This record gives sequence, structure tokens and C-alpha cells, in this order.
Amino acid sequence: MLAARYSRIISVSLPIIGGMLSQNVLNMVDSAMLGRLPADVRVAGLAAVGLAGFANFLAASLILGLSAGVQAIAARRVGEGRLADTAEPLHAGIVVSICFGAPVAVALYALTPSIFPFLHPDPLVSELGSPYLQARLIAMPIMGVNFSFRGFWNGVQKSWVYMATLLTMHASNIFLNYCLIYGNLGAPALGVAGAGIATAVSVYLGTGLYIFLGWKEAQQYGFLHARPSLQTFRSLLRLALPGSMQQLFFSGGLLALFWIIGRVGTAESAAAKIMTDLLLLAYLPGMGLGMAGASLVGEALGKKDHDDAARWGWDVARTGGALLGLIGLPLVLAPDWCVSLFLNDPAVVELARWPLRMAGVCMFIEGVGFALMNSLLGAGDSRRVMMISIGLQWGLFLPLAYALGPSMKLGLLAIWAANVFYRMLLAGAFYLSWRGGRWKHIRL
Repeated sequence: MLAARYSRIISVSLPIIGGMLSQNVLNMVDSAMLGRLPADVRVAGLAAVGLAGFANFLAASLILGLSAGVQAIAARRVGEGRLADTAEPLHAGIVVSICFGAPVAVALYALTPSIFPFLHPDPLVSELGSPYLQARLIAMPIMGVNFSFRGFWNGVQKSWVYMATLLTMHASNIFLNYCLIYGNLGAPALGVAGAGIATAVSVYLGTGLYIFLGWKEAQQYGFLHARPSLQTFRSLLRLALPGSMQQLFFSGGLLALFWIIGRVGTAESAAAKIMTDLLLLAYLPGMGLGMAGASLVGEALGKKDHDDAARWGWDVARTGGALLGLIGLPLVLAPDWCVSLFLNDPAVVELARWPLRMAGVCMFIEGVGFALMNSLLGAGDSRRVMMISIGLQWGLFLPLAYALGPSMKLGLLAIWAANVFYRMLLAGAFYLSWRGGRWKHIRL
């Protein structure tokens, strides 16, 4: 029985993990390609892309929460046996993404050249980052559409569709990077801006593939037939708004963190960008397991089996903790080698060494935290997740990071130690929330 449960966790989560790993491999490839630019723009380019990426994440955060809402409702309807209505939340998510995201993207595109200089004091970072961010903003509404599809496919446990689409997107992005960053195959050499254009084009290609695969694979769920009711919109927004607010404050917190690190130094910003890419690569399997757990929890709750839902959460947490503990070993044992994959600047390698080791030691706790956070989202407890996440990030970590960094001049190591401490508290809070069991009584 136990072996069958873990086998199901793995079968549901592997395509999600594969897709998410491919997404972060893409980010790493972007960084590695930009790290091969001329020496006069290399470090500033990495800092610019890191800052612009988080600014784009902040801009899109209010629609990215749709993914968890679509997934929770779709999984619950599968459990209830209402297959023909399962695509309703997906359709609602697409409508909200376009109607809200398009005007916001246009406004932010126009404001970017005025805003970016406030994000980093280095003029070169601003010069390189502004066109990159503008290119990424062009795809912002479609990012919400893609995240809605992601939630739907994970909710109906056809995560292989999500993986196949992401792999196609990332392959096209790498090819376009090769052309547009360096000017290969007759394309103009656009440098950092070329990386942004490549990413935007790949997002639109991914949307087209999602729609095609939806037509092929989701007719039984009512794709392009199930008209979302007013109640579906209400349920989606009730679930998505707390998640979107969490994403807004989380992405705003990352942007604030990079702003804080930028006040310490440009080399520190480049080191933080590389560490973030490495840690996301390490985190994503845990996040993928958590998304699988969200679907399993939601399906169990749809069947009114609260005890089975609770067991799925704990089973996924044990699996995630063990997996991320193993993944963290290279960060502990060979941090210099990991950083040198992106940049061979000795100062940047030295800055990143001990922060990566600290993060690697605590990876198994991160795995438990990701699993239980997503299990809470799968149960519809997005408001509690939002309150915990925002409270610890903005009430504790960011003030502490500013005090240790720019104020006390203790450098990147002290800032990252505070980050690790905050992440451990976050995982502990999700553990206590899942154990408390209030999520069992939420109706969707």
C-alpha cells in the first residue's frame, strides 16, 4: 500500500519536475550565455538580467496566482466526477489573464526607462536591463494564460502535456538566444536585449502549443466548450487573489532583496543572480512534488476523504525532504565549481561560496516546506499561505537583510544567512499549518 502511494506520487510528479527543471535549465543557459559576453558588460549584464527578471516577475505576479486556483478547482472536479466541467476554471483564467494583463503590460512598458534607474545605482546595469525588461513585459499577459494551462494540466494529472510544452518553449528560447545575443545565423547581435526578446517569443510559441494540445487532449474536460459560470469566476478569484498577493509580495521581496544587494555592490548582485539560478534548480524538484501533492490532496478532498488527503500531504513532504537533501550536497561540497559554470570571476566565486553552502545544508527542510505549502494550496487554503509568506518575508527577513547589508556593512554572507533563517521559519510554519488540519473544512 505504501509503495503504491509513493509510486503514484512519483508518476504524477515526474513530468512536473521535468518541466520545471527544464525551465530553470533555461535560466541557467541564459546566464551562461550572457556570462560569455565581453568583459566590460559581463558582470553588469548578469546583474541587469537578475534585477529585470524579478521586476518582470513582480509585474506578472497578480495573474500568476491563477495557476493554483485553476489547479485546485480542476482537481476537486475530477474527484467529484464532473469531468465535463473541469476546463471551466481554465477558461476563466485565460479571460482574466488577458483582460487584466494586457493594459498593465502596456503601461509598464512605457514606464520602464524611468523606473529602472531607481532599481540599481550602476548606470550600465540600468542601460542593459531596461530593454531586456521591456521585451519580457510584451509576453506578460500570455504568461498568465500559460500558468492557467499549467494549473489545469496538473489538476487533471496530465502533467506530461505541461512538460512537453515547456521543453518546446525552452528549446526555442535557447536557439533564439544563440541567434539574438551573439548575432548568429544572420540575426542582429542584441546582447542582453536579445535574451529578453528570445524569452518573449518562446512564451507565445508555448501558448500556441498549449491550445493545440488542449484541443487534442482535453475535449472530455470541456476544453473550448465549457463556458465558465459567474460562480466559477468567483471561486477562481477567491482562490487566486490570495495566491496572487503572495506572489506579488514574494516577487516584490525578491526585487527588494536585489535592490538591497545592489547597494552592497555590483559583484554581489552578479553573485546573487547566479546563486538564485542554482538554488531554483535545486528547489524545483521539491516544488514539482508539491504541485503533484496539491492535485492528489484536491482529488482526495473532492471524494470527501480528509484522512487520505492528509496522508498525501505527509507522504509528499517526506519524499520532497529526502530528494532535496540529496540535491543540496553539490552546493555544500563543490560550491566554487557550481558558480564557475556561469562566471569565472574569482571575486564573484568567493562571494557565493559560503552562502551556497549554508543553503545546501538546509535543503531537506526546504523540500518539506514546498510540499506542505502546495498541499495547503491544493486544499484551497491560499489565504493562510499568503499570510505566512508575506508576514515572514516583509516583517522579518527584508528589514533584517537591510540592517545587516547596507546599514551594518556585513556583506552578502550575512544577508544570505538571514535568508536561510527566514526560509527555515517558513517551512516550519507550513508544517504547523498542515498539522493543524483547518484546511480540511474549506469548501470550493
